[in-house]
Amino acid sequence: MPHAMPHPTRRSLLRAAVGSAATLALPAVAQSFPSRPIRLVVPFTPGGSSDLLARAVGQELAKSLGQPVVIDNVPGAGGSLGAERVARAPADGHTLLMGHIGTLAVNPALYPKLGYDPVRDFAPVAWVARVPNILAIHPSVPARTLAEFVQLARSRPGAMNYSSGGNGSAAHLTMEVLKLATRMPLVHIPYRGAAPAVADVIAGQVQAVFTGAPALLPHVRAGKLRAVAVSSPKRIPALPEVPTVAESGVPGTKGFEADQWYGLVAPAGTPAEALRLLNQQVNRALASPEVQARLAGEGAEPTPATPEAYGRLIAAEVQRWGPVVKAANIQPD
Repeated sequence: MPHAMPHPTRRSLLRAAVGSAATLALPAVAQSFPSRPIRLVVPFTPGGSSDLLARAVGQELAKSLGQPVVIDNVPGAGGSLGAERVARAPADGHTLLMGHIGTLAVNPALYPKLGYDPVRDFAPVAWVARVPNILAIHPSVPARTLAEFVQLARSRPGAMNYSSGGNGSAAHLTMEVLKLATRMPLVHIPYRGAAPAVADVIAGQVQAVFTGAPALLPHVRAGKLRAVAVSSPKRIPALPEVPTVAESGVPGTKGFEADQWYGLVAPAGTPAEALRLLNQQVNRALASPEVQARLAGEGAEPTPATPEAYGRLIAAEVQRWGPVVKAANIQPD
C-alpha cells in the first residue's frame, strides 16, 4: 500500500511561504528576469487537471511578473513528449513545465528509454497543489458505496471497465493500486487524455473512472456521475459527503492514499536567482484569494513550498511508484 505524502495544513504552508517571500532579497540578475513571455508547457490536452492548474497559476504569474505566461499544450506519450521538450529548452527560466505525478514520478518506470531524468534534467521551481482523485461511476451502475462497487465488480469478472487518460497515467495508476488492494477484476480502457476518458463514462460506454477532482467535480455536481470515494487521507471540502477509500472498510484499503500532485519545474541549470523569484511569485499566487477560491472549487489544495522541498517530493515519488508499475505490469501505449 502506498505511503501517505507529507500533509501539512494549508494555512501553515501559506503563512510560511508568504513570510519567507516577503524577506527574500533577490540579486540584480533576478530583477531583470523575466525579459520576455514565459512559456508554460502542459504535457497533456486541454481540460485536465494539469491544464486547469497551469491556467490558474499562469494568470497570476503574468500579473506579478509583468510578462505574458503562454500556456502551451504538448500532449503525447503520457506527458513525456512535453516534458522532454522542456528538459532540452534553454535554461534561462523562460520555459517551464507543469509537472505532475505521472511525468515526474511514474514515467521513469514506465518508459525504459525515457528522454529525460526527472531529478537530473529539471530544476524544481514550486510545488503547486495536491489533487485528490475521485472514484466516479455512471449512475446506471448499481452501487452506492465503494464496498458495493467492489462486490459488483467481483461478481462480474471481466465485464466491467474503467477509463483513464492513457497507459501509465495518474488515473490508470490510481485504479491499479485500488485493484491490487481489493482484487477487483476491472478492465482498463485507455484514452488519449482525461477529457475523452471522462466523456465515455458520462455516456455510459465505460462504468468507472478514478481521476483528478477538477475533471470530475462539474459532472458529479450535475448528477452525470456518481462519486463513491476519494483517494485522499481525509474527505475533501468540495465533496464532504463522499468518504475516503480508507473509510470504506473494504479489506486491503486501510491507509490508502493516492492523491495526484502538481508543480513547476525548469530545465536543469536555470539560474538560482530566477528559480527563487519564480518560487516566490508562485507561492504568492497560491496565497491569493482568487487562486485559493479557484483551486477549492476544483477540489485542489494549494501546497506552497521551497524548491528544495518540491525536489525531495519528486525524488521520493520516483521510488514510490516504480514498484507499482512493475506489480501491475503496466506497459506504455
